[in-house]
Amino acid sequence: MTTQATDYLIIGAGAVGLAFADSLLDEDPDCHITFVDKHAKPGGHWNDAYSFVALHQPSAFYGVNSMAFAGEAIDTHGANAGLHALASGTEVLAYFEKVMNLRLLPSGRVAYHRLSEFRGRDASGTATIRGVLSGEETRITVRRKLVDATFYQTSVPSTHTRAFAVDEDAAIAIPGDLPDLWKRPENIPETFVILGGGKTAMDVAVWLIEAGVDPARIHWVRPRDSWLNNRKYLQPGEDFLAATVESQMAHLEAFRVSQSGEEVFEHLEKGGYMLRIDPEVTPEMYHYAVISEGEIAMLRRVRQVIRKGRVTRVANGALHFGEVVHPVPEGALHIDCTARAVPFSAADNAGPQFRGDNIVLQPVMVPLVTFSAALTAFIEAHFPDDATKNQLARAAELTDSPGTFPYAFMMNLMNRGTWMQTPEIAAWLARSRLDPTGPTVARMAAAGDPRLAALSGFRQAVMAAMPDVIRLGMSAKALHESATSPAK
Repeated sequence: MTTQATDYLIIGAGAVGLAFADSLLDEDPDCHITFVDKHAKPGGHWNDAYSFVALHQPSAFYGVNSMAFAGEAIDTHGANAGLHALASGTEVLAYFEKVMNLRLLPSGRVAYHRLSEFRGRDASGTATIRGVLSGEETRITVRRKLVDATFYQTSVPSTHTRAFAVDEDAAIAIPGDLPDLWKRPENIPETFVILGGGKTAMDVAVWLIEAGVDPARIHWVRPRDSWLNNRKYLQPGEDFLAATVESQMAHLEAFRVSQSGEEVFEHLEKGGYMLRIDPEVTPEMYHYAVISEGEIAMLRRVRQVIRKGRVTRVANGALHFGEVVHPVPEGALHIDCTARAVPFSAADNAGPQFRGDNIVLQPVMVPLVTFSAALTAFIEAHFPDDATKNQLARAAELTDSPGTFPYAFMMNLMNRGTWMQTPEIAAWLARSRLDPTGPTVARMAAAGDPRLAALSGFRQAVMAAMPDVIRLGMSAKALHESATSPAK
């Protein structure tokens, strides 16, 4: 057994852990950081994702602060035409490898234990890690803090455990299997059955249609429909600032005239800021997924939608929903998209981020997880005690439904207001590439750009809407607490 020492031991070398470390290196030039991660390469769940996965937000405000993605461009064709191109999963993984190999490790202040797992920490604060393949253990003295970057417990189809039974003669696959179907042309199915209503299922449906599959050959099990953010209102840069501000003003007005989170979404849909696949079905889910209007048009071509709850058993020729049986064509390929990207059991570890000699990284600006981690690192380096740090980086709860959305929106506004009144943080926001609007507004202000007039009246709109934001936000918080209480 070997022994090492570090200032910060980060559990998880995914997007969140990397964003925290990248920011901390700049803000605390004396610290040493050690990563421990089970994967063979940095990037966390991106290592396990299906090959055709892509960011559904622009890469301009994803990743780490110190390094931009290569080649930002506007798509000229396809469902995303006119909007910033979306980095593919391959590009995201390559980016995180560059962050580790060209930025973090060359600093001489970062150690990286890949293919290793955290085994715990003793009373003296010394942590033990073990090699996944070697079985060898290493003891690490943590001089300052243990940083948990695994709060989100991200689950993808290739790693999750199915919650339903599958008969031996039923064909089942995960999304990552689809691009290899060409290798077995004699076994290509006539019918595809998509299981799940989240963004992964949407990606699969779009992929199949773009691959030439007639939508009539696709059956889609959607236990719940989802509200979706319209991607055209979430674009970075000066040319899109007016649309961004327009969307935020519409959110504020929706809160002002609504009595619930559900009503907020109905108002936002009228302006095109929120989208849904089926205009006849009211969505019960909201996970901040982002989509283009072009993709929505493609998804609406899938007409055979099954709404009988969650599948309990997959058989050849039939889907079971408890006692209810729904027939599907024999020989159909069932595609399991039921993994939840962010299991809401993560809430079990919710609480303040700063906990003595522990930091549990959580969203302080939902859903911007890398921004949240980078800002948390800045606060860790520049402010004196846990009480102050937690006041500046108040964790917001994850949102599962329209009913709980107002609390996250309220926390975002309250946190942003606190940051803008804290000069050190306001200056950091103006230069952070992970902040969708801060650097854009700073550049435009410095240049006297007339397009900055789009912000006129925004502050007044926030002040006018804030009582209603708090009214709905606190109601949503009570709803969330009731739904997740042990008694339930």
